[in-house]
Amino acid sequence: MSHIQHIKQYLPWAQTPLIINAPMSGAATSKLAVAVTRAGGLGHIGFLDDKKMLNMELEKAKRQLGDMAVSNGTLPVGVGVIVFGSPVSHWLSLFAAYKPAVVWLSFGTSREFQGWTEGIRGVSPDTKIWVQVGSVAAALDTARVCQPDALVLQGNDAGGHGHASGASIISLLPEVSDVLREHRMSLIPLIAAGGIVEGRGVAAAIMLGAAGVVMGTRFLAAEETSLPPEYREAIINAVDGGVSTVRSRVFDEIWGPSPWPELYDGRCLRNASYDDVAAGIPMQEVVRRFYLRLRNGQEELDIKDSGSVWAGTGVGLVKKIEDAASIVNRYDWRQLGGWRMALPSMHMFKKHDTGSGYGHLLECMEYTAVALVACCF
Repeated sequence: MSHIQHIKQYLPWAQTPLIINAPMSGAATSKLAVAVTRAGGLGHIGFLDDKKMLNMELEKAKRQLGDMAVSNGTLPVGVGVIVFGSPVSHWLSLFAAYKPAVVWLSFGTSREFQGWTEGIRGVSPDTKIWVQVGSVAAALDTARVCQPDALVLQGNDAGGHGHASGASIISLLPEVSDVLREHRMSLIPLIAAGGIVEGRGVAAAIMLGAAGVVMGTRFLAAEETSLPPEYREAIINAVDGGVSTVRSRVFDEIWGPSPWPELYDGRCLRNASYDDVAAGIPMQEVVRRFYLRLRNGQEELDIKDSGSVWAGTGVGLVKKIEDAASIVNRYDWRQLGGWRMALPSMHMFKKHDTGSGYGHLLECMEYTAVALVACCF
């Protein structure tokens, strides 16, 4: 059984290739998660460090997805969790009550991930645990300690918080795949995240061996995402994402001492505060200038300079605001006139594959072809 088929066993509503919205804190609410799931993806609710607020979002999702019964009784959405500084015991009652299909753990050590994994599996055995990592070493360590149901590999192109040092998924995903195979842990599916916003990126990720694809920046321009209009406009208007976005801790530190461990920084649209840091201005003065701009700028201040507009390097490929279903369905072969039927030789080979591994490769090629066609629509 391929990784793609394995995931479909516990996400039976999901299309292939599997499209997942990133669990962006504050932006990915139940409204976005429900829309993505209903379209055939896996919708995620972003982490909220207020238990009552997260409970409200899960309750909304439960009501709105009441007609999408899953045989094991799980709620057909995922929940993102920022692990560091947050005890698992505080959240277990929510997972026991709502039983999300997936809990996506991020930003912690392998031992912290282990505590969360064991706690969640104890109260909701059918909830699958996905763990986000940003390096080969972290992937191997987490796989050994946690035995996750999937590893989310976040490449350095990703917007928002992530490893300050790391590779793109172009090299990260195949190297992790090889290392897991060497250590006999190749049954763990890999999910690709970072820089993917349209069909060519989906195709590349699937061909590299990903069982699913995460989009964050693309869903910032979804109608269902909880963002101010000017934030969406900044995303739509950005070009040349490798230049217009940068990684730095300044995007957190302008607000005061950052709670984030030194391992992490964040990728945002470049702004005046970053330019000050790049010019060698001391951080104390950078913060003073930032708050001075906030006091004096009023309505004419560019949103990039009044805060942190998190976005990945793929931002220049995001051209318009759409509903979540349109984004997800663009990559569903069922919406492309049964593209699979144009590949009969692949089907015959897969049908008679006896474990050589080529059947899985051809499955990846099939979904890659779908994604490539999708990028033309």
